[in-house]
Amino acid sequence: MGVRDTQKQATRGRVLAAARDLFDAAGFEATTTRQIADRAGVAVGSVFTTFASKAEILSQVMVDRLEALYAELERVAPHLRGPTVDRLRSLMAIHYSFEMRRARLFVAYIAASYGWPLDGAVTPLGQNKRLQEMLGEQLRRGIEAGDVRPDADVPLFIEALLAAYFWNYRRVVQEGADAAALTAIMDRQLGLLFEGVAARP
Repeated sequence: MGVRDTQKQATRGRVLAAARDLFDAAGFEATTTRQIADRAGVAVGSVFTTFASKAEILSQVMVDRLEALYAELERVAPHLRGPTVDRLRSLMAIHYSFEMRRARLFVAYIAASYGWPLDGAVTPLGQNKRLQEMLGEQLRRGIEAGDVRPDADVPLFIEALLAAYFWNYRRVVQEGADAAALTAIMDRQLGLLFEGVAARP
């Protein structure tokens, strides 16, 4: 990697770090590109030579942030024991614990994602393939173990689960809910959702 590429990567890293902190503190809409550039110590033009839009910056912030979470989940998931519904509860509890460390950032991501164009520059809400694969793997294990029906609509179950997961973040804004409160409601929701795929005696 040459000097120019090294400088570009350094600029990219500073922009992402600055944006992450500003989005978390002020929200996506209230944060301007100029504020990001000022905090990163770069020119506004440098931001736009690195990213096409503020939405792309937020999307990349979330992708980078989730890398550590998914590495941990991929390490833990194969070792989860117990009924399928409890393994799913464990995975979602880890998610809430992680995202609530920067709750405003994640809420900003959810809110902003509804207005993004599907142009390939951003990852649409709920389209994280790694998470979908992990949840799908737990359900496949459940089919093999006999506590999930073989004809279960796995993609639909995952879609409903993720819808509940994202919807619960309104409680952070409206009620000041913490990770424990979100996990508790998700545990109940999963119990209801799982009835739709559970093997019948």
